[in-house]
Amino acid sequence: MTAPAILLDKVSVRYRIPRERIGSLKEYAIRRLKRRLYFDEFEALKEVSLEVPGGETVGVIGRNGAGKSTLLRLIARVMPPTAGRVLVRGRTAPLLELGLGFHGELTGRENVMLQGALLGFSRREMRRRTPRIVEWAELEEFIDAPVRTYSTGMAARLAFSVATDVEPDILLVDEALAVGDERFQMKCHARIEDFHRAGKTVFLVSHALAAVRENCRRAIWIHEGRLVRDGDSASVTELYHGWSVGDPVALPQAL
Repeated sequence: MTAPAILLDKVSVRYRIPRERIGSLKEYAIRRLKRRLYFDEFEALKEVSLEVPGGETVGVIGRNGAGKSTLLRLIARVMPPTAGRVLVRGRTAPLLELGLGFHGELTGRENVMLQGALLGFSRREMRRRTPRIVEWAELEEFIDAPVRTYSTGMAARLAFSVATDVEPDILLVDEALAVGDERFQMKCHARIEDFHRAGKTVFLVSHALAAVRENCRRAIWIHEGRLVRDGDSASVTELYHGWSVGDPVALPQAL
């Protein structure tokens, strides 16, 4: 039996949140010293178990604050679980937030080189890849301009191009397709299809149910930190749509 690319076993993530708004680091330090800082505990994920074989395309849906982005951060290894076990096999390319990891004062070209270095690629290798990355992103005229001058769509194209060119085993996309125009979304869909044919694993977080159905074979629905549905993308998105526009009380039980 082939080992899964991603395995989550009863994973929970909890945060401590100050009960009162803290205006500055100085105020935070004073309250800590005077023992006047009180926290509430927020559970972003609650005993989530999930197994994903290599080569699967998975859409992640749910309301804002449901725990979708937290799930991707766990898989990307940028945060640990509070409880449970997370196993990820292979190199991940996370697009968790548009522009995350980009430095505004650096040019697009310099940011491409930096992202490559962070992923373990040599300067020589990234110089070889950069023309292809720039061409796919359609930023030939702007690649030597500071990223702070880019529109959101331009930053999205560059981020997606870098993430998919570095040949990851697992691609994690958090709402990156929501900002581009239709042509950009079609290019992304074609590249995701290429990933699927090459046996790569893709996780796509999106509020656009049509994008999930188009890009993903499987979908999971996260609600208030719990996995409430896991199945083929057509049936899961249909169930979620019916719930979101109908009776919000009639929620499936957690899996």
